[in-house]
Amino acid sequence: MSRRRVLGLAVGAAVLAAALPVAAQDWPAKPVRIVVPFAPGGTTDITARVIAEQLSTSLKQSFVVENRAGAGGNVGAAEVARAAPDGYTFLMGTPGTQAINQFLYPKMPYDTSRDLVPVSFVVRVPNVLIVHPGVGAKTLADLIRIAKSKPGALSYGSPGSGSTGHLSTELFKSRAGVFVVHIPYRGSGPMLLDLIAGQIQMAIDNLPSAIPHIRAGKLTALGVTSEKPNPQLPDVPAIATTLPGYAAESWFVLVAPNGTPASAITRLSGEVDRILKRPEVIERFRGLGADPVGGTPEQLGTFIAAETRKWQQVVKASGAKVD
Repeated sequence: MSRRRVLGLAVGAAVLAAALPVAAQDWPAKPVRIVVPFAPGGTTDITARVIAEQLSTSLKQSFVVENRAGAGGNVGAAEVARAAPDGYTFLMGTPGTQAINQFLYPKMPYDTSRDLVPVSFVVRVPNVLIVHPGVGAKTLADLIRIAKSKPGALSYGSPGSGSTGHLSTELFKSRAGVFVVHIPYRGSGPMLLDLIAGQIQMAIDNLPSAIPHIRAGKLTALGVTSEKPNPQLPDVPAIATTLPGYAAESWFVLVAPNGTPASAITRLSGEVDRILKRPEVIERFRGLGADPVGGTPEQLGTFIAAETRKWQQVVKASGAKVD
């Protein structure tokens, strides 16, 4: 090889090596997509838009939320799983997309553990067990006693088969040793209307959607699914107070296509962690009933693995399947 060729290769390698840290520092150099795998207006969407707004300001680049609803979140998650792993597409993941759906659907359009990698734990959102006032239960112990005295007489609604509300209630049933009939709906809205009307007797629903009806006295809250009471409902105990070990929160996390540069993941994770410590962001999320989390990608990966094991057992016990 000629001396000129060797010199050219050496210079090229030096230029490339020098450019790598600059590229890492320059991320993001163009708008970043955060895909929400559900329709606008839900908690997943709200969470993504709060984070996107904060990131756009902090990183001086547009973070754009795109809604890709369908198949319990699988449509949006699959789109992200197939996206170029260049650091410009992320998913606002949920228990469904990251832990539950793989056990519900006979055929998945992506591999949950292989195709999507953890970035940031954004928020936890507790659900709340609610009953129609006509049930006559003032406490969770009352409800369990009533349900045991009349097996199958009570029915519960959920936003749909395989939803967190469905499986959270199945977990409650198994821990409490009661039989309550499942009535699936096409979303939380129609389910709440029937619960308020007394067509069904109970449900476990997302706190932000249920809390207006609780405060209006239309529904009675008996327990939250988090390990401790929520500040938005300080007088409502955790279900775990009556059923030790019960926990079935919803959660929202940022994940990325496998192969996304570590530099982009590290920077985004660190920035989200800083954002979630800001007093105004904490106040905004807690006003919605959500609890900011943060942490590292490794911590999130450990959490998702534990949740996956838990929900696999719940799905198996419930027999829930989605065609």
